[in-house]
Amino acid sequence: MKAEETIAIDLAGKTSLADTMIIASGRSQRHVGSIADKIIQEMKSRGFGNARVEGLPACDWVLIDAGDVLVHIFRPEVRGFYNLEKMWGADRPVGLAAG
Repeated sequence: MKAEETIAIDLAGKTSLADTMIIASGRSQRHVGSIADKIIQEMKSRGFGNARVEGLPACDWVLIDAGDVLVHIFRPEVRGFYNLEKMWGADRPVGLAAG
């Protein structure tokens, strides 16, 4: 579905919410919704059960909670506003401990 600026953040040891957070952008509300729909369909077809999904009606930010994996799909403006990468430390150099 051509998601843009996709990153994965290792959450192991940072939170009990999940082990991995995936963040991606879509160019428009329709694109965000299409990416989310495709991910949900693929998860079901591969036997990963039913993930909890929030945000599909508006499609500014869709959250797919698959247990060990959280997937956030944003429109670029919304992604910049919430800046989850910074909040969860994805921009920190690898190997440096938070102090």
